Amino acid sequence: MEIHDLNNAEDSIRNALKKGPLRTLLIIGVMFIVLLLFKPWVQIGAGQRGIVLNFGAVQDKVLNEGLHFKIPIMQQVVLMDVRVQKAQTDASSASSDLQDVTLSVALNYHIMPDKANVVYQTIGTEFKERIIDPAIQEVTKAVSAKYSAEELITKRPSVSTAMKDALSEKLMASNIAVDAVSIVTFSFSKVFMDAIEAKQTAEQHALKAKRDLDRIKIEAEQTIAAATAEAEALRLQKMNISPDLIELRKIEANLKAIDKWNGILPQVTGGGAIPFIGVDELKKK
Repeated sequence: MEIHDLNNAEDSIRNALKKGPLRTLLIIGVMFIVLLLFKPWVQIGAGQRGIVLNFGAVQDKVLNEGLHFKIPIMQQVVLMDVRVQKAQTDASSASSDLQDVTLSVALNYHIMPDKANVVYQTIGTEFKERIIDPAIQEVTKAVSAKYSAEELITKRPSVSTAMKDALSEKLMASNIAVDAVSIVTFSFSKVFMDAIEAKQTAEQHALKAKRDLDRIKIEAEQTIAAATAEAEALRLQKMNISPDLIELRKIEANLKAIDKWNGILPQVTGGGAIPFIGVDELKKK
């Protein structure tokens, strides 16, 4: 082999070595661009589920949280939130005594995670406007009709429980679970509210009058008891009085008078009488 041929071979090998890494890098770059364009993966976040669509058709499989791969162009994944959500709706109804009632109802709910594809297929993502609000309106009318206007106020926990049970049964048919129901506000006509206020005022006055009457009755009973006790004491004292006791009381009175006397007799005694009670008796003794 000639020297020229050897040089050509050496140049060919050197060129091939130079082009090999460049071609590999080019291929890797093209593949990376393709991956970015088609993005054959999807990430499902916390509290979400993935609805798989094959050319727009909903599939039976529901993707859980995490990283999943999909077929570019053919498959699409729609994310749906399955965490607890809140919906607040105003509803108008009538009580059993035909009073107009306006309620504001707050509902906590969540989509059944394993039925997220069914909810998306049958309802879509606007299930609050399509399912929840109409259900609250219907249940509110049905439950309010079982209570009087006054009972809606005094039995509020029972009304909330009845609404929750009815909504749970109704929304479960659409794969929506009810977590809690709260009645935020009740609103009645002004005439009814004035009547309620007047009734409460009358009840408060009646309660005050009853308390005053009870107090007067107790005070009267205490007075009667005290008078009875005093009368009984006097009766017992009268029963114990005897001639000896009367004589003793006289002697005690004389002794007290003697203690107070300064030893000087009055100049005028009014007929010569000695100014001490019972002195004559003492002289006789």
